[in-house]
Amino acid sequence: MNEFFPNIQQTIPFEGPDSKNPLAFKYYNSQQVIGQKTMKEHLRFSVAYWHTFKASGMDPFGAPTFVRPWINAATPLEQAEYTVRAAFEFAQKLGAPFYCFHDRDLAPEGDTFAESCKNLEAMVATAKQLQEETGIKLLWGTANLFGHPRYAHGAASNPDAHVFAYAAAQVKHAIAATNELGGVNYVFWGGREGYETLLNTDMKREQEQMARFFHMALEYARQIGFDGQFLIEPKPKEPAKHQYDFDAATVLGFLRAYDLYDTFKLNIEANHATLAGHTFEHDLTVASIDGKLGSIDANVGDPLLGWDTDQFPTDPAMCTLAMLVVLKQGGIGKGGFNFDAKPRRGSFDEIDLFYAHISGMDTFARGLLAAHQIIEDEVLDEFIKERYASYTDGIGKQIMSGQETFESLEQYLLQQGDPAFKSGRQEMLESILHSYV
Repeated sequence: MNEFFPNIQQTIPFEGPDSKNPLAFKYYNSQQVIGQKTMKEHLRFSVAYWHTFKASGMDPFGAPTFVRPWINAATPLEQAEYTVRAAFEFAQKLGAPFYCFHDRDLAPEGDTFAESCKNLEAMVATAKQLQEETGIKLLWGTANLFGHPRYAHGAASNPDAHVFAYAAAQVKHAIAATNELGGVNYVFWGGREGYETLLNTDMKREQEQMARFFHMALEYARQIGFDGQFLIEPKPKEPAKHQYDFDAATVLGFLRAYDLYDTFKLNIEANHATLAGHTFEHDLTVASIDGKLGSIDANVGDPLLGWDTDQFPTDPAMCTLAMLVVLKQGGIGKGGFNFDAKPRRGSFDEIDLFYAHISGMDTFARGLLAAHQIIEDEVLDEFIKERYASYTDGIGKQIMSGQETFESLEQYLLQQGDPAFKSGRQEMLESILHSYV
């Protein structure tokens, strides 16, 4: 495969930290064993089809700047054929084991629903053939339920049941496509599942509609034998002002309320977490402590911009904190690290796609290495263990075992006097973290 990226003649090599070659990995050594698994197995990197191959570089203030060779085609279906071939060539040369797609990215929307389904079937057949030829696998599929004007008021949460029915039929085919391609996850991102004003919105009804939609999806998945993991991806805003999937805690509350808790996990995105006012590691931890961290979208936002900029991650400290969460839960399971990220508008050459992904993969590899060593050395765990040691015996153990009451604790306080004031040592711990990075 050497059609769309002729300047890249081989798979991107690993050359080590001393390399000055921007087309080589400095830290991501796919076969290096960390603990019990290779880097490739730990990180399970995936290329996002929509940003990498469908993004145009257009922004609210300017026209597209990405003029890709795979868009030069006579028909939309022919362009889709070129694009999927470019995608597999890129992933193969990058050395990424997985890819992800929206249905309408993989195959163009037709003039009718039946034509759209026919287009998707054709492109699934091509993708399946390319998977067999390259060994690249599908991490997850999803449906674009936000781009078309029909979804202006939402999909599952839409006040028009006809739109709900259209979304259900579209997701039916997207799940089937994911199953046909051997995808191990299916993601729901509620791009327009939210509202702008309560003047025209019945919030309870819309959330009940969404829950019914998810139950129907589960029923269909069981019917066709799809055993992949269902994931919900939280996002606080954009495009809806009030999204029903605001953050990890909100989604977990929704799953509990509507009897979906045992059948869904979360796909956490860094940029979405920060838009919600959290750190990346916060939302990862919220999901992980409930056993619900299923997969990760690896990107960042710009702290000076208030929207979803989807940039490639370049901060090793952030990635170390993320990897601490993942390693402590025993790995990412069926999920992976999907680069839901795009080059900046001014980085419009095809080779910039390689520079961006290499940088992101190296950054997470550095995070993995640092996090593994931090855990091995127990430098943070020992401090945290000591900080909460008062709950492992004595009065703290009695509190947590239910032996104490407000009245008995008042008597304890009167006998013992005021507690000592202990430092949290934040600056010291930040220094330790950066010493490993």
